[in-house]
Amino acid sequence: MQSLLELRHLKTLLAIRESGNLTRAAERLHLTQSALSHQIRLLEDHYALPLLLRKSSPGKSSPLKLTAAGEKLAQLAAEFLPRIDQAERDITKLREGEAGQLRIAVECHTCFDWLMPAMDDFRGHWPEVELDIVSGFHADPVQLLFEDRADLAIVSEAADEPGISYQPLFSYEMIALIAKDHPLATKPFLSAEDFANETLISYPVPDDMLDLIRKVLKPAGINPKRRTTELTAAILQLVASRRGIAALPSWSVQHYLERGYVVAKPITEQGLTSDLYAAVTQAQTDTAFVKDFVTTTREVSRISLPGVTLL
Repeated sequence: MQSLLELRHLKTLLAIRESGNLTRAAERLHLTQSALSHQIRLLEDHYALPLLLRKSSPGKSSPLKLTAAGEKLAQLAAEFLPRIDQAERDITKLREGEAGQLRIAVECHTCFDWLMPAMDDFRGHWPEVELDIVSGFHADPVQLLFEDRADLAIVSEAADEPGISYQPLFSYEMIALIAKDHPLATKPFLSAEDFANETLISYPVPDDMLDLIRKVLKPAGINPKRRTTELTAAILQLVASRRGIAALPSWSVQHYLERGYVVAKPITEQGLTSDLYAAVTQAQTDTAFVKDFVTTTREVSRISLPGVTLL
């Protein structure tokens, strides 16, 4: 029997196994759900076997599972796709050379939680590339690209800036953090008005870099009292002591929440979502190790950070 199996089919099955959901798998692969479903039906017709375990109870919310046949193909994908990626990376090194420099500037205090694991993976791919973090917090890291003081900047907005290319990384939920015995702890979510009479504890950054201020409080005309600190642990300690409330990425405080240190609440009924991008100059956009750093960062973050969605 001649096989019609292609790389895209392997990527699809692996994405379904890892996400447990057709919608998330389609988003990860930048496909429509109907296109992804069409791939699965094509393979099922070819092998005359189901690849997915269809739910018998549509109302129940449970992860989508692969059949034995689907799992066999997913195992093949897990084994060979990384080898294919490595082979293509090696060929690129033969063409462009292995050495280079990648200086990274960040504008967020919590970026290091996911940036360091991504950098460790990247070093395994490109050991000859000099990888470094530009020291200090930078309110305008993109400016460092123009000044040749950085090669890549992690930013929260994709601005329309000539000469700069913004590569999407991931989105995540910002959550409100309050003390366990705070009166607001009984609410299902916090509205802008709930912050009005509270002290907002945050990192010492400009207001336009805080999504809570920019997207929720400022449009509602709310300007709470402020207190700042550089350390995430200090923010959590102040919150737990009822010195104020805070808003941080959900993945950055997971450990504290699991220990019951503070309580987390959605911000607004719809929730507050923030995004992250990698900014590089147009001249660096097609540099192989820069492209691989973005890809590695997306994949490591998807696997290691709870609740993130790839952009």
